[in-house]
Amino acid sequence: MTDYSKEINRRRTFAIISHPDAGKTTLTEKFLLYGGAINLAGSVKGKATARHAVSDWMEIEKERGISVTSSVLQFEYDGYCINILDTPGHQDFSEDTYRTLMAADSAVMVIDASKGVEAQTRKLFKVCAMRHIPIFTFINKMDRDANDTFDLLDEVEKELGIATCPVNWPIGSGKGFKGVYDREKNVVITYSDTEKGTKEGHSEEIKLEDEETLLSHIGQEAKDKLFDELDLLDGAGAEFDLDEVRKGNLTPVFFGSALTNFGVEIFLQHFLQMATPPLPRKSDVGMIMPTEAEFSAFVFKIQANMNKAHRDRIAFMRICSGKYDAAMEVKHVQGGKVMRLSQPQQIMADERKILTEAYAGDIIGVFDPGIFSIGDTLCMPKEKFEYEGIPTFAPEHFARVRQIDTMKRKQFVKGITQIAQEGAIQIFQELSSGLEEIIVGVVGVLQFEVLKYRLQNEYNVEIRLEQLPYEHIRWIENKDEIDIQKLQGTSDMKKIQDLKGNPLLLFINQWSIGMTCDRNKDLVLSEFGKN
Repeated sequence: MTDYSKEINRRRTFAIISHPDAGKTTLTEKFLLYGGAINLAGSVKGKATARHAVSDWMEIEKERGISVTSSVLQFEYDGYCINILDTPGHQDFSEDTYRTLMAADSAVMVIDASKGVEAQTRKLFKVCAMRHIPIFTFINKMDRDANDTFDLLDEVEKELGIATCPVNWPIGSGKGFKGVYDREKNVVITYSDTEKGTKEGHSEEIKLEDEETLLSHIGQEAKDKLFDELDLLDGAGAEFDLDEVRKGNLTPVFFGSALTNFGVEIFLQHFLQMATPPLPRKSDVGMIMPTEAEFSAFVFKIQANMNKAHRDRIAFMRICSGKYDAAMEVKHVQGGKVMRLSQPQQIMADERKILTEAYAGDIIGVFDPGIFSIGDTLCMPKEKFEYEGIPTFAPEHFARVRQIDTMKRKQFVKGITQIAQEGAIQIFQELSSGLEEIIVGVVGVLQFEVLKYRLQNEYNVEIRLEQLPYEHIRWIENKDEIDIQKLQGTSDMKKIQDLKGNPLLLFINQWSIGMTCDRNKDLVLSEFGKN
């Protein structure tokens, strides 16, 4: 095998997570701006201008001003090749975020300085903690009135259970935001407002000893407050320890404003030095090293109709080891087929560039004729191993789907099946009814709206959704030992099956699950399905 370690080691692959409206999409755009990938950042909500965020490509996202699918963005900066996985902030799309985090080596957590740690941040953080992903914190919106800095750090530590180490320290907030103190360089970096959407800002470094210049830039009051806080900080904050950061036990914290571009490049530069290159991945034959093994990858996302003109499906895969070459043949382990990947491409939101090569750490999209599933492994034809699967979340909301025009049955079945294969929704049938009765399960109710919108816009099919009262679903682990028809259930239980014919049980009440298990001693139920 040729040595690809130089290319692989310059890669950084990370996800950006946050509560909605913390400024994640704006931060992503500013990264792209510094990398020269775009010349002008879009207005995320479309308020100031008609431009939309680069990473929000689906029509419904542009209308609602929220990200509902994960985008993949690649750019070069300062000798690094950066892959950003921009995740949906809305809680109803947390499953997509979870799968995306499986493909990342680290995460950037964006927190609104005036709101602190919010509900969705907590949920996403737990996923990172489960995987011991290193987390870097950017406290955003310092150009607005912010909470006390010590309180913000305290909240991160208490709420998320991770130690914090501020790399820089803010001087004021809102109209009084003057800049940040860089703890490593021992200088104050002053803040000058930049024009929205551009990177031509002006910042100046002032040594702490240069009292005259410092006073002329920030004033006596801000200087006194800064010196008081620095005295407190030296006794309070955790010491910076790169090993602890990389283990996910310590988060470096940065302050700035993505909207006005202050602190973004400082953060990017530090992050690239601290974050790891692509990491080894767990498989059923042990850890696969990125630089020592030949090409391998796993599918973490499938997206249909990214390009309306082509009506295609793209399987996104994270390359875990070696180098991918467009001329090579690879083995699709689950399908047992050796094949060439069709139209391998690097995707910048909805723009595509055909690739001839890619390396471990990169995310590539390939044309999927309907053979890939989330969690599938690809490797060289002579190899035989599988990467660990990605669990399916249990849906919490269910609805019966009825199509309005029964003549469009074919489009309806195709559309709902393709959207289900993306993993955003799960579809089930009543055991007795065949495909006539379709029940949709989702993690968050907004998914119902997206389903309705997409079926109408992408498949020209109108549907009516009738919400069902069920809140709990269980997979039957030992389905081969159980006669589903003879199962003794409760009055609020419903028997259904998934597309692969696996039997499942729906319940309205939590207590009914235990009662059903008591009535059927051999029954083994599970909260997670397997991809």
